[in-house]
Amino acid sequence: MTLRLGFLANITHASALVGLDKGFFTKDLGPDVTLKTTDFSSGTQETTALLAGQLDAAYVGPNPAINAWQKSGGKAIKIISGAASGGAALVVKSSISSVSQLKGQALATPSLGNTQDVALRYYLKQHGLTTTQTGGGDVPIKPISPNSDAVLEFKSGQIAGGWEPAPYDIEMVADGGKQLVNEASLWPSGQFVTTNLVVSQAFLAAHASVVSDLLKGQIEANDYIKSNTAAAETAANAELTTLLGKGLKSSVVASSFQQITFTDDPIASSLSTDAAHAAAVGLLKPVTLNGIYDLGPLNKLLAAAGESQVSS
Repeated sequence: MTLRLGFLANITHASALVGLDKGFFTKDLGPDVTLKTTDFSSGTQETTALLAGQLDAAYVGPNPAINAWQKSGGKAIKIISGAASGGAALVVKSSISSVSQLKGQALATPSLGNTQDVALRYYLKQHGLTTTQTGGGDVPIKPISPNSDAVLEFKSGQIAGGWEPAPYDIEMVADGGKQLVNEASLWPSGQFVTTNLVVSQAFLAAHASVVSDLLKGQIEANDYIKSNTAAAETAANAELTTLLGKGLKSSVVASSFQQITFTDDPIASSLSTDAAHAAAVGLLKPVTLNGIYDLGPLNKLLAAAGESQVSS
């Protein structure tokens, strides 16, 4: 049988990158399961693929997961694990030192309604600046895909900055930008979910043991990142090189990893806040998230490994 797994070519998805490069998923899934992977430019694209039945599982940000849950009436996906926290920032040109200076300045996000897009719009709203879904308002927001194109547009002066995930925020800083907002600073605990592992409910119901084996690979990848960070950075970059035809500067990879906490905990408390922020900026109708998590298989594996269990 085949397991179709989606992810993004971002360092915030390094759990997937490392798991693929080091062969953890292939090993844990065993010889009877063929792993077919697809890399996407944004979680919005992944959500479309999930809802169209083109993926069985995917690493996605919180807002695409919420969107898939809402659009399907709670029938499409389950969040089965966290993967990463942190690793996103608003980077702007060096002449900008305050939020008020963003008025009239074009900013990039990966896609309309994705996690960073919601974060930027909500942040601007909190500071009295308006946005629209079509790039109007006080601050024109321009969804740019792939993320690397946003870096190029920033470098050439076409945009004033962007709210981007690692490594793209780090690359913008390297190209002369400065970090105006580290997203972690906006959360009381400093912790918020950036990447979850979700699975289609149909696949989970039909192939629970395969999903458990996929989770083994997820846990193994995050354990490897924690215990062998330098080697994990090399592995993630090697996988990016395979996917994109070229890798990142090692300094960019290292700085990206420093921004991110790789954790199997989905930090469930931040998900409802994400949903409320998306509703506040008009990108989501109010949604009930009861039942979106199925952490039983993950907790069983964590307990067997002597690791702390997580809560929904």
